[in-house]
Amino acid sequence: MEPSQASSGNAKSLTTRRTFLERTAAAGALSAFASAPRRLQGGQRRRSPNEKMNLAGVGVGGMGASNLSRCESENIVALCDVDHGHAAKTFDKYPQARRYKDFRVMFDKEKDLDAVIVATPDHTHAVVALAAIRRGLHVYVQKPLTYDVREARVLTEAARKHKVVTQMGNQGHSGSEIRQVCEWVWSGALGPIRKVHAWTNRPVWPQGIEVDRPKETPPVPKSLDWDLWIGPAPMRPYHPTYHPGTWRAWCDFGTGSLGDLGCHILDAAFWAMKLRYPVSVEGCISTYWHGLWKKTEPKNENFPRSTIVRYAFPAREGMPAVKLTWWDGGMMPPRPSQLGPNERVGGRDGGLLFIGEKGTLMCGNYGRDLKLLPAKMAKDVPPPPETLDRIPGGVGGHEKDWLRACKGGKPASSNFDYAGPLSETVLMGNLAVRFPNRKLLWNGEKMEVTNDAAANAFVRRQYREGWTL
Repeated sequence: MEPSQASSGNAKSLTTRRTFLERTAAAGALSAFASAPRRLQGGQRRRSPNEKMNLAGVGVGGMGASNLSRCESENIVALCDVDHGHAAKTFDKYPQARRYKDFRVMFDKEKDLDAVIVATPDHTHAVVALAAIRRGLHVYVQKPLTYDVREARVLTEAARKHKVVTQMGNQGHSGSEIRQVCEWVWSGALGPIRKVHAWTNRPVWPQGIEVDRPKETPPVPKSLDWDLWIGPAPMRPYHPTYHPGTWRAWCDFGTGSLGDLGCHILDAAFWAMKLRYPVSVEGCISTYWHGLWKKTEPKNENFPRSTIVRYAFPAREGMPAVKLTWWDGGMMPPRPSQLGPNERVGGRDGGLLFIGEKGTLMCGNYGRDLKLLPAKMAKDVPPPPETLDRIPGGVGGHEKDWLRACKGGKPASSNFDYAGPLSETVLMGNLAVRFPNRKLLWNGEKMEVTNDAAANAFVRRQYREGWTL
């Protein structure tokens, strides 16, 4: 990110340092600040398993607090949040940590950081994470990895270039249950799978209600830096419906139901079915957005209440072409005929159906509550052997899996080489939601919608001046 002078007085010094490094960095060295010796080593340095890392958190008033609580084996030295009132409990929990509002100021002042947890709203994931990666810092970034498709690719490539350790916050990927799903699918017991359904109970917040943004302009809380909260999004007046309210529902800030749960629920399908880039995506929505009748750019501020997204993937690695359908907002796939009338479909907050020629596998979020259909199949077919390594602590060990990787262990389970393409797929679904009732043909390698120029323009967002990646 190139910060504007309007956003930070350090912009000139940041640009000068970056230009200096780009001209003088030796081959194989990481892009980082010359004034920060440990940061200069950054992504190439691996601490020993018994040596503590210096860790920072950006966005610590919500999920970031939970992530930090699982990293208390390390030195939590700096905390950054644009709203010190919202983050007060976390600040109080770690009184030794220095406090910031602007992550750029924190990165400039904290010379001995090793790693950063990024748990801000979706629209600022990329700008914070990329700034950290360019300094050689290991990063843990909440899901979805980014706000749009291009940003996910940028982070993935940057992490690879700077050789930093990465992890996305889809904690189910560290669980044993998702590995069981993969092992069942790969065993061949279900036969060829050509259809997969995924669904969620989201949204569980108000969504699909607001056509226009609120007209009221209440005063900004004294604890909040609203300009920093807006970040790369278009400026608008503060309103509590955005922060700390239902920002996920608002198109400028969140990624809706699919962005919230897609990286969790679609994870098992993406891994087990060995997916990468879809070749086409179609979206259906519960309400027409302003402008669609006139075939102009949609103007709604909120994501729809309900969506259905249909992905098509080509044949790959010995598997046939497959159609993956996503349902949310109360919409559900056809109920499996083998289920009894009182049996629940999937889990509490969503699930998956893998429909094979020999049988069907049903599971909940994270691959939990695995069930084979028909029931006779579970009795007749022995469980497949465990071919995938299990992560110590399972779902609850996701952050520690990242910490071990930072200290020279195996790559983290949902590192960006995996999480980046998964996030791109999820965010392609949101692109189809913006331009519903048409088939968007997708060239994943080139990140291009090949048959719709208007939709293609949304592959890369428009940034507020001073916040471009």
